[in-house]
Amino acid sequence: MTRILLLFENNLIMASKVLIVAGDAVEAQELFYPYYRLKEEGFEVKVAAPSKKDLFTVVHDFEPGWETYTEKPGYRFVWVDMAFGDVKPEEYDGLYIPGGRAPEYIRTYPELERIVRHFAENNKPIAAICHGPQILAAFGLLKGRKVTCYIAVKPDVERCEAEYSDQEVVVDGNLLTSRAWPDLPALMKEFIKLLKS
Repeated sequence: MTRILLLFENNLIMASKVLIVAGDAVEAQELFYPYYRLKEEGFEVKVAAPSKKDLFTVVHDFEPGWETYTEKPGYRFVWVDMAFGDVKPEEYDGLYIPGGRAPEYIRTYPELERIVRHFAENNKPIAAICHGPQILAAFGLLKGRKVTCYIAVKPDVERCEAEYSDQEVVVDGNLLTSRAWPDLPALMKEFIKLLKS
């Protein structure tokens, strides 16, 4: 694995590099929380998107009387480091895929498939939340895996011959999945544990 050496009070610390892939309409909490949480743990975090630009995030919430979630504009995310085409996945130790509506369109980028396949084929940690597993499904990476996701994505993962489980976090080897932003603490706890192992 690629490591960066950091000097802190004369102690040598090994810091993993984590890649986050996102796009416009990414769920705000599912991007900001992991971005800051991973940095807080000392990981080097880079964000890639279809193009290097500020991202428009969204807030998904539940309103009385609605049978599905609502969507409102969220904060702009201004820390995109590179476009998918510029990513060298071999430089990273883990991959995080947030949800929202971004997965439904970023999965159409061939450059993203190259990135995600690298992590899957090299058994590196992959965390996906909410609609994030749509990307793994699109690339045929869920067959025989145990996963969870937002309930509206359940048919997609089951059609890929994955085993769906309705729980806050499912760990299946190098793959970690969660249902939605209320599950972020459980997902990040397991993802960080796997990255440090």
